Formats: sequence, structure tokens, C-alpha cells
Amino acid sequence: MRRYRHGLVLGKFYPPHAGHHHLVRTARDRCDRLTVLVCAASVESIPLDERMAWMSEVHPDVRVVGAIDDIPVDLTDPAVWDAHMAVFRAAVPRRVDAVFTSEAYGDELARRFRADSVCVDLNRTVFPVSGTAVRKDPVGCWDFLEPPVRAALARRVVVLGAESTGTTTLATALAGHYRARGGVWSRTACVPEYGREFSERKLAALRAERPGATWSDVRFTSDDFPLIARRQAEREDSAARTGSPVLICDTDAFATTIWHERYMGAPSDEVAMIAARGRGDLWLLTDHHGVPFEDDGLRDGEQLRPWMTARFAAQLARTGRKFITVTGPHEERLATAVAAVDALLAEGWAFADPLPERR
Repeated sequence: MRRYRHGLVLGKFYPPHAGHHHLVRTARDRCDRLTVLVCAASVESIPLDERMAWMSEVHPDVRVVGAIDDIPVDLTDPAVWDAHMAVFRAAVPRRVDAVFTSEAYGDELARRFRADSVCVDLNRTVFPVSGTAVRKDPVGCWDFLEPPVRAALARRVVVLGAESTGTTTLATALAGHYRARGGVWSRTACVPEYGREFSERKLAALRAERPGATWSDVRFTSDDFPLIARRQAEREDSAARTGSPVLICDTDAFATTIWHERYMGAPSDEVAMIAARGRGDLWLLTDHHGVPFEDDGLRDGEQLRPWMTARFAAQLARTGRKFITVTGPHEERLATAVAAVDALLAEGWAFADPLPERR
């Protein structure tokens, strides 16, 4: 089997899937150097730099470059081919010895690069998937996606609320409901609240110095909350990489903005900036009405629950986040939450159509 000095793989990778990665790995095994050219059109809804980052993560041993190609696609028109080649050549100026594709146009593309054409799994028998199929049905194609793409596509549902309003109970039950559906849903994760872990360590450290210390003796600083928000976001992103098409989060960085106000008496710009980078799709606000306050050793804000519930609702609305308030007994809250999440999933992912292709 012939080996090449410099190979090229070219595609939209909109989004990248197992077939793309098989093509890249096959090419890499046969080349001293491999360039992957990611071509994106302005009309498409996944940014070029994000696709490049995904490909670079999955294939750290290849050179990934990108180009915006807004030229109409017409495989029958030599002038259109010339225009596309100008884009490709600008992005990959080095000599190319072999072009690896899984497309019928591979021979013509290779001829124009004055390179050998290597066809890999043209009939998609190794991985029966395509970019079109992924865009149409991400859930059905979930197992063909790599972790960074799953993290970007997973629908993130955040359960948040004041102290002792059943947030953890609801988040855990909601994740369990989707895991029970089986298949790809069996990997549905529930991201625990990092702030609670942080608080437990803070109280333990204080008790190491003062054995009789209680939660009322613990003091927070403004610097604690950006750390909590970042750790929460990191754990959320990590869970999304290996989970199902829906991720349940017991609080998030946005909720931390309200907790900063609750403990420090004012908003935090730094926490707000961390929250603004989040990827949440739906927030479930747990109402304090009808839920008895339980002091578990890390709570002291029963009288603040009405203010916190109202503050969460106001800030969710002000920032344009999609949310509903869940109320009533646990079974009713879970049923309301499931209906809301199912409606979110039914909306689909709404990828913009790529440029039409004439063959």
C-alpha cells in the first residue's frame, strides 16, 4: 500500500462524525503529514472555529486549517470548480501528494490538486452515517459523535431554587427518568452541586480549628463564588461529553450569581461573565411553597426563600433564559419537568441548511 509525504482531507464536518474520523485516521496512517481542511459556509450554524477545534481535539497528530467557502456548489461547472480550488489552495498552499475522500467527486478534486485520489469507504459501510443524517436526527446518530460534539449538542437542563426547595431531589429524579428510557438515554447524567461540596469543605476546615463551629460561623468571601461557578461549569462540560442528548444539572454558574447576592449582598460581575459563557437550554425553578424547610447543617436561610425564589425568577426573565416554575408535591413537579424537557427535545436542533449542491 503506497505511502505519501503529504495528504489532504477536505470537508464541511457539519458536524464531524465517526465516518469523518475514520477517513482522517485512514489518511493519517498512510501519510507522513496530513492536513485536514475544514470548509464552512457563512449560512451554516456551527462556526468554523468550533469545527476546527473539534477536529483538532480528536486528531491532535494532524494539521487542521479552515476556510470560509461561500461559493455555490456545482460539480458540473468548471468555473465553479476553479473558484473553489482558489479557496482550497489559499488554505493549503503546500504540494499535496494524495487527496483522501469518501465522495464521488474525489477523483476530480485530486486531479485538480495534481495528486493521487484515495477513496475510503465510499458506500459508508464501516460507519453508516452522514452529516445530513446527524443534522436531521442527532439523537439517532449520537453514538457516531465524539465527546466535544456531544458536549456542544447536549440539551442542558438546570434545576435551581432557594434553600431546601427540592432542587437536588428533582434533578436526581429527572435524570433517573431519562436513564430508565434505555438506549442512548441510559447515559443521562446529573451534575451535582459543587457549591455544596465547597461548603462542606469550608465547614470542615473551620471545625478543624474550632471543633464546636456550626454553619452560622462560616464566612464566604466574594472570591469564593467565581471559583464555585467555574468548577460547576467545568463539571457540567465534562459530563456533557460522555452523557446522553440531555444533561441534568443541579444548579449552574447562573444560579451562583444569585447565591453571591444572597451571601455578599451585591452582584458579582466576574460570576456574571462566567454565567454568560454557559450553554443552558432550560431552567426549572423549584418553588418554595409547600416544601418544609429542613436544616441539614448547611442551611440557615428559611426566611430568605421567598426573596430568592423571586430573585431567581426575575433574573431568569431579565437575561432571556427559558424557564418554568415547578410547584406542588414531588410527583407533580417531576411530571411538569419531564413534560418541559420532552418539549425542549421535540424542538430539535435546528441546524441551518448548507449551501445547496448541484451534481
